[in-house]
Order: sequence, then structure tokens, then C-alpha cells
Amino acid sequence: MFDTYRNAVVTGATSGIGRSTVLALRQRGLTVYAVGRNEEQLGELAATEGVIAIRADVRDTDRISAALDGVEVDILVNNAGILSTRALFHEIDPAEIDAMIDINLKAPMHLTRTLLPGMVARRRGHLLFIGSSGGQAPYPNMAAYGPSKAGLSLFCDNLRCDLLGTSIRVTEIVPGRVQTDLYRNALAGKAAQTLLYDGYRPIQPDNIASIIVNAVELPVFVDVSRIEVFPTDQATGGGTMVKFED
Repeated sequence: MFDTYRNAVVTGATSGIGRSTVLALRQRGLTVYAVGRNEEQLGELAATEGVIAIRADVRDTDRISAALDGVEVDILVNNAGILSTRALFHEIDPAEIDAMIDINLKAPMHLTRTLLPGMVARRRGHLLFIGSSGGQAPYPNMAAYGPSKAGLSLFCDNLRCDLLGTSIRVTEIVPGRVQTDLYRNALAGKAAQTLLYDGYRPIQPDNIASIIVNAVELPVFVDVSRIEVFPTDQATGGGTMVKFED
């Protein structure tokens, strides 16, 4: 499909899964529009030929749309997301609830709504969404994050119904534990590294980027609708993960 698709947009592009996806798609010859907020990291990405930086908050659909004016977007990777706090629901700051719903669910819906008409008119496109195992099963202290990702998952299902007959594909990637900066705000200091990654074998961002590339490169009549991917050491559908021992 990389001889058909030419332009890709990746949100949350400055680190983790987003950064790896930008580079993986660029290696396949696509022009990649990298959306993020960190100016320094965007500059590093833009130093790669064929990567165009768009500095914007993912919630600022108008700004992103203006930067993409005239671009025929073939691939949209809705990757940006936050887990701004881990707490009992009755102790969460209401602003944190809004932030997770706005960034994890509303922003990808609005950006998809902006770019989708062009895809439909061209009968060419692939929409990809980074979901979470937290949207498929309950986890403690994630009563706002989980529903935001569950809503995203159902949105993907509904999109497939609406897009039937358009040749546009919709893929949801549902990872378990990936070693990214997702927990940087939810856990203070270096707690995330100590609690979640030290001594464990989590999925790496490059692994998810490879899955995205594999889904895109299949023939247009093949839509990988949903992929659940867990570390071998994590129980599928649950939060239990064991440390690896030689």
C-alpha cells in the first residue's frame, strides 16, 4: 500500500509510539506530518527529510487543519493521549476528567471528522487509533482514563459501519504495557520507571510502530480492525505483569 498512500499524519509525535511511528512510516517513503507540542523534539524530527513538523495541541483542530491545507492525507494515526492522574474516582480533580476525555476521545474524533471527507471523496485512506487495554477491562485508579479509551474503541466500530463501501480502513491498536512517557504525570518523579519497567520486559514503541506499518501495508481489501498486543509477561486483559527471570 505504500505505493498508493503518500501522506501520513501522526499525533503525539514527539516521543514514544508517535515518534517511532513517524520514523517507521518515513522509512517506507511517506511524507509524514508530525503533530506535537514539544518544539525541541519536533525540530529533531523535522531534521529528517520528508518529516514536516506541526506544532499544535491535539485539541486545536483548526490549527492542525490549517497546517494541512491542500494536503491529501492518506493515513491518520491518532496516537496522542494522556493518563494525567491515577487516583480513586472520588478523589480526581474534575479538570483531570475533562483533560482525559478531551485528549483521548474528543480530539481524535474531531481530527478524524476534519480529514475524513477528503479520504471519502478520494476513496483512499487508513485511520489508525492507539487504544489501550485499559479501555477493554477495568483497572483500579483509572475510572476516567478507561472510559475515554473504551469510547475510542466503540468509535472505531461505529466508523467501520459508516465507512462501509468507501475502501477506507479503520484499525485500533490495543496495547498492554508499553515503555513510554504515558505515566510521567500520573506517577511522580521516577516512580513510573521503578514500578512499571525496572526488571520487566514491556513492549517498546518500535514494536507498536512495526504493527502499524504491517497493518497499513496489507492490501486495501484487508482491514485489521483491532489488534490486542501484550507483553508475554503480562496477563491478557488484566494488569498483572511478572518480572522476567533468566
